[in-house]
Amino acid sequence: MDVYTPMPVIADVQPGSPTSVALEREELFPIREVSRLTGVNPVTLRAWERRYGLIQPTRTESGHRLYSMTDIERVRSIVDWIDRGVAVSKIGKILAKTEPLKVLAHFISDDQVQADYQQWQDQVQRAVSSFDDQELDRVYGQIFSSYALPVVFQDILMPLWLRMLQRQDAFGQTSEWLFFDGFLRARVLQRIVMLRGSQPRRVVVSALAGQCRELELLVAALFLSGNDAGVRVLTSGQPFDELTLVCEKIKPQALVLFSNHAPSAELPRRLNRLALSLDCQLMLAGDAADLAQDSLAGSSVACLGNEAVTMRQRMLQFMAGTLDT
Repeated sequence: MDVYTPMPVIADVQPGSPTSVALEREELFPIREVSRLTGVNPVTLRAWERRYGLIQPTRTESGHRLYSMTDIERVRSIVDWIDRGVAVSKIGKILAKTEPLKVLAHFISDDQVQADYQQWQDQVQRAVSSFDDQELDRVYGQIFSSYALPVVFQDILMPLWLRMLQRQDAFGQTSEWLFFDGFLRARVLQRIVMLRGSQPRRVVVSALAGQCRELELLVAALFLSGNDAGVRVLTSGQPFDELTLVCEKIKPQALVLFSNHAPSAELPRRLNRLALSLDCQLMLAGDAADLAQDSLAGSSVACLGNEAVTMRQRMLQFMAGTLDT
Protein backbone atom coordinates (compact mmCIF):
# COMPACT_ATOMS: atom_id res chain seq x y z
CA MET A 1 0.00 0.00 0.00
CA ASP A 2 1.29 3.47 -0.84
CA VAL A 3 2.34 5.50 2.16
CA TYR A 4 2.19 9.24 1.79
CA THR A 5 4.46 11.57 3.71
CA PRO A 6 2.73 14.89 4.49
CA MET A 7 3.89 17.79 2.33
CA PRO A 8 5.87 20.55 4.01
CA VAL A 9 4.05 23.84 4.61
CA ILE A 10 3.57 25.50 1.24
CA ALA A 11 5.34 28.82 0.90
CA ASP A 12 2.40 30.79 -0.44
CA VAL A 13 0.00 29.78 2.34
CA GLN A 14 -0.42 32.79 4.60
CA PRO A 15 -0.83 32.24 8.39
CA GLY A 16 -4.44 32.65 9.45
CA SER A 17 -5.77 32.28 5.90
CA PRO A 18 -8.60 29.77 5.18
CA THR A 19 -6.09 27.47 3.50
CA SER A 20 -3.75 27.67 6.48
CA VAL A 21 -6.60 26.73 8.81
CA ALA A 22 -7.55 23.84 6.52
CA LEU A 23 -3.95 22.60 6.54
CA GLU A 24 -3.96 22.60 10.33
CA ARG A 25 -7.23 20.65 10.47
CA GLU A 26 -6.42 17.87 7.99
CA GLU A 27 -3.82 16.56 5.60
CA LEU A 28 -4.09 18.03 2.12
CA PHE A 29 -2.58 16.62 -1.07
CA PRO A 30 -1.31 18.38 -4.23
CA ILE A 31 -2.84 17.45 -7.55
CA ARG A 32 0.13 15.31 -8.65
CA GLU A 33 -0.25 13.15 -5.54
CA VAL A 34 -4.01 12.80 -6.08
CA SER A 35 -3.26 11.70 -9.64
CA ARG A 36 -0.82 9.07 -8.36
CA LEU A 37 -3.25 7.76 -5.73
CA THR A 38 -6.29 7.57 -8.02
CA GLY A 39 -4.83 7.00 -11.48
CA VAL A 40 -6.68 10.05 -12.86
CA ASN A 41 -4.42 12.52 -14.68
CA PRO A 42 -4.31 16.18 -13.55
CA VAL A 43 -5.93 17.46 -16.77
CA THR A 44 -8.99 15.27 -16.13
CA LEU A 45 -9.16 16.29 -12.46
CA ARG A 46 -9.19 19.96 -13.43
CA ALA A 47 -11.88 19.30 -16.08
CA TRP A 48 -14.09 17.53 -13.54
CA GLU A 49 -13.78 20.58 -11.31
CA ARG A 50 -14.27 23.34 -13.90
CA ARG A 51 -16.74 21.72 -16.28
CA TYR A 52 -18.88 19.60 -13.97
CA GLY A 53 -18.22 20.89 -10.44
CA LEU A 54 -17.63 17.33 -9.20
CA ILE A 55 -14.69 18.27 -6.97
CA GLN A 56 -14.03 21.46 -5.01
CA PRO A 57 -10.39 21.43 -3.81
CA THR A 58 -8.93 23.99 -1.45
CA ARG A 59 -6.88 26.73 -3.16
CA THR A 60 -3.64 28.29 -1.91
CA GLU A 61 -3.05 32.04 -2.17
CA SER A 62 -1.41 31.54 -5.59
CA GLY A 63 -4.16 29.22 -6.84
CA HIS A 64 -2.58 25.80 -6.35
CA ARG A 65 -5.11 23.04 -5.74
CA LEU A 66 -4.99 20.99 -2.53
CA TYR A 67 -7.23 17.95 -2.05
CA SER A 68 -8.51 16.35 1.17
CA MET A 69 -9.00 12.62 1.69
CA THR A 70 -12.74 13.28 1.17
CA ASP A 71 -11.91 14.74 -2.25
CA ILE A 72 -9.79 11.70 -3.07
CA GLU A 73 -12.58 9.31 -2.08
CA ARG A 74 -14.93 11.34 -4.28
CA VAL A 75 -12.54 10.98 -7.23
CA ARG A 76 -12.50 7.22 -6.67
CA SER A 77 -16.30 7.21 -6.62
CA ILE A 78 -16.38 9.11 -9.92
CA VAL A 79 -14.02 6.57 -11.47
CA ASP A 80 -16.22 3.75 -10.17
CA TRP A 81 -19.32 5.27 -11.80
CA ILE A 82 -17.50 5.79 -15.09
CA ASP A 83 -16.44 2.14 -14.98
CA ARG A 84 -20.13 1.25 -14.60
CA GLY A 85 -20.90 3.11 -17.81
CA VAL A 86 -22.35 6.34 -16.39
CA ALA A 87 -21.56 9.53 -18.33
CA VAL A 88 -19.49 12.08 -16.39
CA SER A 89 -22.18 14.71 -16.94
CA LYS A 90 -24.67 12.60 -14.96
CA ILE A 91 -22.41 11.57 -12.06
CA GLY A 92 -22.94 14.78 -10.09
CA LYS A 93 -26.64 13.99 -9.68
CA ILE A 94 -25.85 10.51 -8.40
CA LEU A 95 -23.17 11.68 -5.95
CA ALA A 96 -25.51 14.34 -4.57
CA LYS A 97 -27.95 11.61 -3.57
CA THR A 98 -25.29 9.63 -1.75
CA GLU A 99 -24.38 12.49 0.58
CA PRO A 100 -25.39 12.11 4.26
CA LEU A 101 -29.02 12.83 5.06
CA LYS A 102 -29.67 16.42 6.13
CA VAL A 103 -32.53 15.61 8.50
CA LEU A 104 -30.75 17.07 11.54
CA ALA A 105 -29.04 19.88 9.65
CA HIS A 106 -30.97 22.57 11.54
CA PHE A 107 -29.77 21.20 14.88
CA ILE A 108 -26.44 19.50 14.19
CA SER A 109 -23.81 20.63 11.70
CA ASP A 110 -22.96 18.37 8.80
CA ASP A 111 -19.40 18.06 10.16
CA GLN A 112 -20.78 16.67 13.41
CA VAL A 113 -23.06 14.26 11.57
CA GLN A 114 -20.15 13.10 9.42
CA ALA A 115 -17.95 12.67 12.47
CA ASP A 116 -20.63 10.58 14.15
CA TYR A 117 -21.00 8.35 11.11
CA GLN A 118 -17.21 8.04 10.90
CA GLN A 119 -17.02 6.96 14.53
CA TRP A 120 -19.40 4.07 13.83
CA GLN A 121 -17.56 3.18 10.65
CA ASP A 122 -14.29 3.06 12.58
CA GLN A 123 -15.81 0.63 15.08
CA VAL A 124 -17.12 -1.57 12.27
CA GLN A 125 -13.75 -1.43 10.51
CA ARG A 126 -11.89 -2.56 13.64
CA ALA A 127 -14.24 -5.51 14.10
CA VAL A 128 -13.89 -6.46 10.44
CA SER A 129 -10.09 -6.16 10.52
CA SER A 130 -10.10 -8.57 13.48
CA PHE A 131 -12.57 -10.91 11.74
CA ASP A 132 -14.56 -10.71 14.97
CA ASP A 133 -18.13 -11.61 14.05
CA GLN A 134 -19.41 -11.23 17.61
CA GLU A 135 -18.03 -7.70 17.98
CA LEU A 136 -19.28 -6.82 14.50
CA ASP A 137 -22.75 -8.08 15.42
CA ARG A 138 -22.69 -6.01 18.62
CA VAL A 139 -21.72 -2.78 16.81
CA TYR A 140 -24.25 -3.52 14.05
CA GLY A 141 -26.98 -3.80 16.69
CA GLN A 142 -25.92 -0.54 18.33
CA ILE A 143 -26.05 1.31 15.01
CA PHE A 144 -29.56 0.01 14.37
CA SER A 145 -30.68 1.12 17.82
CA SER A 146 -29.36 4.63 17.12
CA TYR A 147 -30.55 5.37 13.58
CA ALA A 148 -33.38 4.72 11.16
CA LEU A 149 -32.83 1.97 8.59
CA PRO A 150 -32.09 4.32 5.63
CA VAL A 151 -29.31 6.06 7.57
CA VAL A 152 -27.84 2.75 8.76
CA PHE A 153 -27.25 1.57 5.21
CA GLN A 154 -27.12 4.67 3.00
CA ASP A 155 -24.87 6.75 5.25
CA ILE A 156 -22.92 4.34 7.45
CA LEU A 157 -22.60 0.72 6.31
CA MET A 158 -22.79 0.86 2.51
CA PRO A 159 -20.28 3.73 2.08
CA LEU A 160 -17.80 1.75 4.20
CA TRP A 161 -18.57 -1.43 2.23
CA LEU A 162 -17.95 0.43 -1.04
CA ARG A 163 -14.65 1.94 0.18
CA MET A 164 -13.45 -1.50 1.23
CA LEU A 165 -14.48 -2.90 -2.16
CA GLN A 166 -12.50 -0.21 -3.98
CA ARG A 167 -9.43 -0.66 -1.75
CA GLN A 168 -8.21 -4.21 -2.14
CA ASP A 169 -4.62 -3.46 -3.07
CA ALA A 170 -3.00 -4.61 0.20
CA PHE A 171 -2.65 -8.10 1.61
CA GLY A 172 -5.72 -9.14 3.62
CA GLN A 173 -8.08 -6.41 2.37
CA THR A 174 -9.94 -8.75 0.02
CA SER A 175 -10.55 -11.20 2.89
CA GLU A 176 -11.79 -8.35 5.10
CA TRP A 177 -14.24 -7.17 2.44
CA LEU A 178 -15.52 -10.72 1.84
CA PHE A 179 -16.04 -11.16 5.60
CA PHE A 180 -17.95 -7.86 5.86
CA ASP A 181 -19.96 -8.51 2.68
CA GLY A 182 -21.00 -11.99 3.87
CA PHE A 183 -21.99 -10.64 7.29
CA LEU A 184 -24.17 -7.89 5.81
CA ARG A 185 -25.83 -10.15 3.23
CA ALA A 186 -26.85 -12.60 5.97
CA ARG A 187 -28.23 -9.85 8.23
CA VAL A 188 -30.11 -8.03 5.48
CA LEU A 189 -31.73 -11.22 4.16
CA GLN A 190 -32.74 -12.09 7.71
CA ARG A 191 -34.50 -8.72 8.06
CA ILE A 192 -36.29 -9.11 4.74
CA VAL A 193 -37.65 -12.51 5.78
CA MET A 194 -38.64 -11.17 9.20
CA LEU A 195 -40.52 -8.20 7.70
CA ARG A 196 -42.25 -10.43 5.18
CA GLY A 197 -43.53 -12.85 7.80
CA SER A 198 -46.46 -14.91 6.54
CA GLN A 199 -47.99 -12.20 4.35
CA PRO A 200 -48.37 -12.78 0.58
CA ARG A 201 -45.30 -11.97 -1.49
CA ARG A 202 -46.79 -9.00 -3.29
CA VAL A 203 -43.46 -7.69 -4.64
CA VAL A 204 -40.73 -9.62 -6.48
CA VAL A 205 -37.32 -7.94 -6.68
CA SER A 206 -34.72 -9.01 -9.22
CA ALA A 207 -31.40 -7.64 -10.46
CA LEU A 208 -30.68 -6.86 -14.07
CA ALA A 209 -27.96 -9.43 -14.72
CA GLY A 210 -24.45 -8.19 -14.00
CA GLN A 211 -25.55 -4.68 -13.01
CA CYS A 212 -25.23 -4.79 -9.25
CA ARG A 213 -23.71 -6.87 -6.47
CA GLU A 214 -25.89 -9.14 -4.39
CA LEU A 215 -25.70 -6.94 -1.27
CA GLU A 216 -26.86 -3.89 -3.24
CA LEU A 217 -29.86 -5.90 -4.47
CA LEU A 218 -30.69 -7.13 -0.96
CA VAL A 219 -30.43 -3.65 0.57
CA ALA A 220 -32.78 -2.28 -2.11
CA ALA A 221 -35.22 -5.11 -1.34
CA LEU A 222 -34.98 -4.27 2.36
CA PHE A 223 -35.81 -0.62 1.61
CA LEU A 224 -38.92 -1.81 -0.26
CA SER A 225 -39.98 -4.23 2.49
CA GLY A 226 -42.62 -3.57 5.12
CA ASN A 227 -45.78 -4.86 6.74
CA ASP A 228 -47.79 -3.72 3.72
CA ALA A 229 -45.54 -5.24 1.03
CA GLY A 230 -44.16 -8.75 1.34
CA VAL A 231 -40.96 -8.86 -0.72
CA ARG A 232 -39.30 -11.84 -2.36
CA VAL A 233 -35.80 -11.51 -3.82
CA LEU A 234 -34.83 -13.58 -6.83
CA THR A 235 -31.34 -15.05 -6.85
CA SER A 236 -28.66 -13.08 -8.68
CA GLY A 237 -28.29 -14.28 -12.25
CA GLN A 238 -32.02 -14.58 -12.88
CA PRO A 239 -32.47 -14.67 -16.70
CA PHE A 240 -34.32 -11.63 -17.98
CA ASP A 241 -36.20 -13.69 -20.57
CA GLU A 242 -37.65 -15.96 -17.87
CA LEU A 243 -39.05 -13.24 -15.61
CA THR A 244 -42.50 -13.60 -17.18
CA LEU A 245 -42.51 -17.31 -16.33
CA VAL A 246 -41.46 -16.64 -12.72
CA CYS A 247 -44.16 -13.99 -12.27
CA GLU A 248 -46.81 -16.32 -13.71
CA LYS A 249 -45.98 -18.78 -10.92
CA ILE A 250 -45.58 -16.34 -8.02
CA LYS A 251 -48.34 -13.93 -9.13
CA PRO A 252 -46.94 -10.76 -7.50
CA GLN A 253 -48.56 -7.36 -7.65
CA ALA A 254 -45.30 -5.79 -8.81
CA LEU A 255 -41.94 -6.80 -10.28
CA VAL A 256 -39.10 -4.44 -9.37
CA LEU A 257 -35.91 -4.66 -11.43
CA PHE A 258 -32.77 -3.21 -9.84
CA SER A 259 -29.64 -1.83 -11.49
CA ASN A 260 -26.81 0.47 -10.43
CA HIS A 261 -25.35 0.75 -13.94
CA ALA A 262 -26.05 3.21 -16.70
CA PRO A 263 -28.96 1.87 -18.77
CA SER A 264 -28.15 0.69 -22.27
CA ALA A 265 -29.87 2.28 -25.26
CA GLU A 266 -31.99 -0.83 -25.72
CA LEU A 267 -33.11 -1.16 -22.08
CA PRO A 268 -36.30 0.96 -22.41
CA ARG A 269 -37.42 -1.18 -25.35
CA ARG A 270 -36.72 -4.42 -23.46
CA LEU A 271 -38.56 -3.16 -20.37
CA ASN A 272 -41.60 -2.06 -22.37
CA ARG A 273 -41.73 -5.43 -24.08
CA LEU A 274 -41.45 -7.21 -20.72
CA ALA A 275 -44.21 -5.03 -19.25
CA LEU A 276 -46.59 -6.15 -22.01
CA SER A 277 -46.03 -9.80 -21.08
CA LEU A 278 -46.66 -9.36 -17.34
CA ASP A 279 -49.89 -9.48 -15.36
CA CYS A 280 -48.32 -7.21 -12.71
CA GLN A 281 -46.77 -3.75 -12.62
CA LEU A 282 -43.16 -3.38 -13.74
CA MET A 283 -40.85 -0.98 -11.90
CA LEU A 284 -37.18 0.00 -12.17
CA ALA A 285 -35.11 0.92 -9.09
CA GLY A 286 -31.52 1.93 -8.39
CA ASP A 287 -29.32 4.49 -10.10
CA ALA A 288 -30.50 3.20 -13.48
CA ALA A 289 -34.01 4.38 -12.59
CA ASP A 290 -32.89 8.00 -12.35
CA LEU A 291 -30.75 7.74 -15.48
CA ALA A 292 -33.51 6.10 -17.55
CA GLN A 293 -36.37 8.25 -16.30
CA ASP A 294 -36.56 10.49 -19.37
CA SER A 295 -36.44 7.58 -21.83
CA LEU A 296 -39.22 5.76 -19.92
CA ALA A 297 -41.48 8.80 -19.52
CA GLY A 298 -45.02 8.00 -20.64
CA SER A 299 -44.44 4.24 -20.63
CA SER A 300 -46.01 1.73 -18.24
CA VAL A 301 -42.64 1.21 -16.48
CA ALA A 302 -42.43 3.05 -13.16
CA CYS A 303 -39.11 4.57 -12.04
CA LEU A 304 -38.59 4.36 -8.27
CA GLY A 305 -35.22 6.11 -7.95
CA ASN A 306 -32.39 5.04 -5.66
CA GLU A 307 -33.15 6.54 -2.23
CA ALA A 308 -34.64 4.35 0.49
CA VAL A 309 -37.63 6.43 1.56
CA THR A 310 -38.50 7.72 -1.93
CA MET A 311 -38.14 4.27 -3.46
CA ARG A 312 -40.65 2.72 -1.09
CA GLN A 313 -43.10 5.63 -1.20
CA ARG A 314 -43.20 5.61 -5.00
CA MET A 315 -43.63 1.84 -5.12
CA LEU A 316 -46.64 1.95 -2.80
CA GLN A 317 -48.14 4.89 -4.70
CA PHE A 318 -47.75 3.15 -8.05
CA MET A 319 -49.27 -0.04 -6.64
CA ALA A 320 -52.20 1.93 -5.26
CA GLY A 321 -52.68 3.74 -8.58
CA THR A 322 -52.14 7.19 -7.06
CA LEU A 323 -48.96 8.04 -8.99
CA ASP A 324 -48.46 8.07 -12.76
CA THR A 325 -45.37 6.60 -14.36
